[in-house]
Amino acid sequence: MEKQRFKTTITSKHKLFDLHLRETFKYRDLIWLFVKRDFTALYKQTILGPLWAIIQPLLTTFVFSFIFGSLAGLTTADVLGDFNIPSFLFYMSGTMLFTYFSTNVNKVSKIFIENRRTMGKVYYPRLVQPIATSLSNLIPLIINLFLFIIVWLIFLLTGSTDMQATWWLLFIPLIVLQLIVLSLGLGMIISAVTTKYRDLQMLVGFGLQLWQYASPIAYGMTMITKPHPELELLYTCINPLTPIVTTFRYAMFGIGYFNYIPYLVGWGITLLVAFIGLMLYSKTEKNFMDTI
Repeated sequence: MEKQRFKTTITSKHKLFDLHLRETFKYRDLIWLFVKRDFTALYKQTILGPLWAIIQPLLTTFVFSFIFGSLAGLTTADVLGDFNIPSFLFYMSGTMLFTYFSTNVNKVSKIFIENRRTMGKVYYPRLVQPIATSLSNLIPLIINLFLFIIVWLIFLLTGSTDMQATWWLLFIPLIVLQLIVLSLGLGMIISAVTTKYRDLQMLVGFGLQLWQYASPIAYGMTMITKPHPELELLYTCINPLTPIVTTFRYAMFGIGYFNYIPYLVGWGITLLVAFIGLMLYSKTEKNFMDTI
């Protein structure tokens, strides 16, 4: 008699760091279904539909340009010098990167709370959910990146600025990857903690707003480094979002701020946050239904 073979083994023993990565890969079709569902649900019953993915960051860019550029007169220079960089592109680059970061952190941090009914009834690797959320949030960023490149090409070809195309453009996918990993890791940390302490969820939006103004989104690096040059490394190393934004601008404009020390430190913090997020998420998913 042929011995029966089982494909799935259910056990109560868990390793300290058991992510079920191989099993998650097998559920890649489910990931794409979640991505399609989230993106469709976001613009369902709206007149303009996916156009909102372009309209929202454009409106934010115009507001930033008017308030911080025209009224407040904040500098858009990341390094000292007389460079002509379009303020519209400067503000758009920062706002579209931070919009993805804040949106992804917000949505990933609510995964256990908003999907508790589905997770309580149907089994699938829980890591599927934050991955799918990060990918669905990536679609508006890609749309905005294409729009940004079109405007960038117009300025570049007209020769009305000091921008130039360099080999640093090849770093753009790596910069976006770091942004995804950082926001995903932070979102999973918050998601794991808020299953027990709901108060933290109330502070996420406020914390992200403060983070935006602590990062060079509405102003250039020289606003901090010119009056206090000794704070340069501290300012760029303590906030992992700072080297992401400044390196993106440096890659797109060919002019700006890049220092390999903050960049590598930023990647180190990003990987550490992602590791802690995976650890907490993996631990919480096993018993979150008992506490949520």
